[in-house]
Amino acid sequence: MAATTAAPDVSAPGPLVLAVGQEELLLDRAVQEVTAAARAADPDTDVRDLPPGTLQPGTLAELTSPSLFAERKVVVVRAAQDLGADVIKEIKGYLAAPVEEITLVLVHAGGARGKGLLDAARKAKATEYACPKMTKPAERLTFVRAEFHAAGRRATPGACQALVDAIGSDLRELASACAQLAADVPEAIDEAVVARYYTGRAEASSFTVADRAVEGRVAEALEALRWALGTGVAPVLVTSALAQAVRAIGKLASAPGGMRPGDLARELGMPPWKVDRVRQQMRGWSADGVAVALRAVADADAAVKGGGDDPAYALEKAVVVIARAARSR
Repeated sequence: MAATTAAPDVSAPGPLVLAVGQEELLLDRAVQEVTAAARAADPDTDVRDLPPGTLQPGTLAELTSPSLFAERKVVVVRAAQDLGADVIKEIKGYLAAPVEEITLVLVHAGGARGKGLLDAARKAKATEYACPKMTKPAERLTFVRAEFHAAGRRATPGACQALVDAIGSDLRELASACAQLAADVPEAIDEAVVARYYTGRAEASSFTVADRAVEGRVAEALEALRWALGTGVAPVLVTSALAQAVRAIGKLASAPGGMRPGDLARELGMPPWKVDRVRQQMRGWSADGVAVALRAVADADAAVKGGGDDPAYALEKAVVVIARAARSR
């Protein structure tokens, strides 16, 4: 698997797997690789990917109960760090005697929350993928190089850096850009190619500002904002991206509980990957925080459309308010 800190050999996945970290793309790739390996060994493998909050007491026992046909299963438990005490106790009991035909994948954010379960899985010799958040530009640069290498394509150092500069910190967008260039460009990928495809792309830079703001990462949001404005992105595009990001959090927070991921995506009018991203972003939000953020966006929108003297200042102020609202819970 390209660009994980640890990529174990899962040609025959064992009964216990850990995917640890907060980089959603890498966590998803770890799950996909384990699933693909299981299905390569047995095409009829039954995969149960459980969204956060759906694993209740007794569910694991039901999913891992012996089958008359000894069918292979992959059971994926998302957000394992947030599980309740009863469910954690049940999983720890299962770790002591896992079922051979079943691969249990625990997706865990790492850190102190739910550390007892993480330690128990490691003690049980679970195969582990490390999927840490890539917060440094150098890490994202290494990621881009690895993506091109995995695709069997040559990209110059300047092209890799230009792509990171153009796209920003969103790993999914970086991976998508690498895949597009690898598929579209038959020759070596250089800075001129990246410039033709991506440099100055307003959507990427404005949505990067919005993503960092709603995640509460004020310094990174302000840095992205200044870069966007410095490369000619219209302020109105930034306010539009901010509004979309805050509204998405409000929509997901008010959505009915218990819906299946596909139904939820259709209900909200979002692709499934975006629902997953917004779910991660909304952790620190409260209803009051969403209201405050929406007012800040409205004020900034009015300012950049002629109601203020300094659009850049209005946007910076909105970004700061939104980032603080993201920690209002």
